[in-house]
Amino acid sequence: MRRPGLLADGSVASLGVVNPVDLRPREIDPALVGYFHQQLGGHYSADMMLGPLDLIGTVTEQYRLISDLTHAADGSVRRDLFQAGAAYAALAGWLHQDAGLWDSTAYWYGIAQTDAQMSGNTDLTAYALSTMARLRSDLGDGRAAVDLCRRGLSERHRLSPRIRVTLLHQRAHGHSLLGERAAVDRLLDEAAAVTDAADPSVPWGAVHHNAYFFEVQRATCYGRMGLYAEARRIWDRINSGMPSTARRDTGVYLARQAIAHAATGEPEHAVALASESARIAAQTHSARHHAELEVLRRGMVRWQHDPLGAQLDRALAPLSPDNR
Repeated sequence: MRRPGLLADGSVASLGVVNPVDLRPREIDPALVGYFHQQLGGHYSADMMLGPLDLIGTVTEQYRLISDLTHAADGSVRRDLFQAGAAYAALAGWLHQDAGLWDSTAYWYGIAQTDAQMSGNTDLTAYALSTMARLRSDLGDGRAAVDLCRRGLSERHRLSPRIRVTLLHQRAHGHSLLGERAAVDRLLDEAAAVTDAADPSVPWGAVHHNAYFFEVQRATCYGRMGLYAEARRIWDRINSGMPSTARRDTGVYLARQAIAHAATGEPEHAVALASESARIAAQTHSARHHAELEVLRRGMVRWQHDPLGAQLDRALAPLSPDNR
């Protein structure tokens, strides 16, 4: 039977059956697998520029097609389609997570884990665990994130360098929530040492997401642990060289940079960064991005009755409901 129904925006509508799928086996051209992986790369790139809401419907509908083809396929094509399905479900989960749709996020990550298990691919199964760890980190559950990544790394000798890197840096985020800097530094250093061996052609895992990948992870972890002076120096370096094609992520990084500047006594600079960040957030509709700017707003509450408070309000005006 077909997977649970989807609303127009891709979120879960119900757990009931929508339409029965033709389960009769038929020949599926293996070239379709390559097509789906090629499309996946395009979706990753589009996400960097658009944000989640413009892509959720497209990605979830493509997953639905892959799922239907998987039911009809056999042999190695069926296995390869399960791999493609797991990768698409993981991306759908991320898009819902970025949009702040937590229940739908958990649903899609569960689908990714199931399809990864069906594919028999050890790397992909471990990658699916890393996506669940990313969700737990966003929910503030560092211990669960650490445990999930530890489970994924339990057979590290069987994992590709790319997936080891993914699990190591996600585990570092879990430790940052627990305030364990030594573990954060150790894991990020270990991940950075492995990354040169990672195969960039593998269509899952984000090791080569951008040239500042590990600096972003370290600055994010440091900011989360309250190490704002160190985080600020890293963010200043990162945001001076981010490419225009990473617009969505640049907006998030600017918000984190602003938080660090406000926390280290540079509120004027924080407001200037917030203004640029908010313009991007208003266009990409990333709930994760909005949350970072709300952290900044709370961090600058001491200036709310000063002229800086009014300047911050103007900077964040694009996020008000009236301007959406």
